[in-house]
Amino acid sequence: MIRGLARWLPQSLFGRLVLVLAGGLLVAQLLSAGINLVERDRLLDTASGMQQAQRIADAVRLLDSVGTAERARIAAVLNVPPLVLSLHPSASEAGPGGTPHALMFAALLRASVGAGREVRVTATGVPPGGSPGPGPGMRHRMGGGPGMAGPGGFASGPVVRTEVQLRDGTWARFDAQPRPGVTPLPWRLALVLAILLAAVLVLSYFAVRWVTRPLHVLAEAADALGRDIHRPPLPVDGPTEIRRAAQAFNGMQQRLVRFIEDRTRIFTAMSHDLKTPITRMRLRADLLEDEPLRQRFEADLKEMETMVTQTLEFMRGLGTGEVRQAVDVNALLDSLQSDNEAMGREVRIEGEAAAPYPARVSLLRRCLANLVDNAVLYGERAVVRVEDSSASLVLRVQDDGPGIPEAEREKVFEPFYRLEPSRSRATGGTGLGLAVARNVARMHGGELTLHNRPERGLEAVLVLPRD
Repeated sequence: MIRGLARWLPQSLFGRLVLVLAGGLLVAQLLSAGINLVERDRLLDTASGMQQAQRIADAVRLLDSVGTAERARIAAVLNVPPLVLSLHPSASEAGPGGTPHALMFAALLRASVGAGREVRVTATGVPPGGSPGPGPGMRHRMGGGPGMAGPGGFASGPVVRTEVQLRDGTWARFDAQPRPGVTPLPWRLALVLAILLAAVLVLSYFAVRWVTRPLHVLAEAADALGRDIHRPPLPVDGPTEIRRAAQAFNGMQQRLVRFIEDRTRIFTAMSHDLKTPITRMRLRADLLEDEPLRQRFEADLKEMETMVTQTLEFMRGLGTGEVRQAVDVNALLDSLQSDNEAMGREVRIEGEAAAPYPARVSLLRRCLANLVDNAVLYGERAVVRVEDSSASLVLRVQDDGPGIPEAEREKVFEPFYRLEPSRSRATGGTGLGLAVARNVARMHGGELTLHNRPERGLEAVLVLPRD
């Protein structure tokens, strides 16, 4: 289930931070609005109950202060909506009580009318055809005039009945409907919450963008470092954590540059120094009188010299500081085709590049030459298919050879790795061709992969991005 939900989450850190902030803020706003509404209702209930209790207490004191003949007239005057006042010789039958509203109101009323007076507060309902609850005696209530909700002046729903015993034993009955417990959210409060939410979301957007932008810059720098180890260092500015990350990245780049330069110098020196003893051994081999033995010595020396020469070219080429320039890929392929045809090889070009490609000329030529050499040496002929678009330049070098087992397709990119017996030293290869080609492709931000063709042969796909 968690994995299923993860698929719907934003993939970027920026999107996830914005989602978390927006979701948390929205939940906090809803909870805050709910708490405010509950607290408002509680305060309104308390204020309304205190006001009504005080009104009933004043009415009871006034009724106690006059005689029986005057009570009917005073009761009619005090019968003001939403309170229905009636006088009865006895209390009504006990109804359902104990509700939180009734208990709270009873406590307020006892505090208002004073101790020693009988008080009853019950919850009842409006009878379908008349006033709230039957009862003998005089009744002074609102009539069914315009705007009334029903008989007795009440809409359908609960009614709180309050009964207070006067000093002469008469019961004053007050019927009233409580204020609705659930009230809608005021539009002004909703508008304020919406404006606050929008403002915080806008600020969160810019704050998260400001925080995550250094990570984006660092990712771009790391990606560019793989293509150009000599790229400019990152600027050391911003917050403390960002400055420390930039300093660590620049230090790592400097250490990598020193490591690669030291390795290049060591291998170059070793390869160069090996040429002298190889030359001496070649001269001494020429003095051998045994022809078969001399030929074996010359073959071994030629193989060693080839390995040394290609290793030198490999180390010097990848360490060059050559800048990129617009390369006419069509002219470069035509030149490679002419050179191979001069050696009696079959090379065919299909398609053409729509525009020049920005590349390091010598490295791109070496990459394509190595791929064509492999195709001719191990597949008898080479076909170069050119596919160009606004996004990338794709070069497919195909041959008719035996192909490469799937388990070996990545291993052949390792330096000095050879497949046996189809690709051996007998062909003159040293195992550096594909390694050089892939390194050149990645230096240009591209990739080189190998695929077996369905019919027969191997296809090397060189993808060079145009952005």
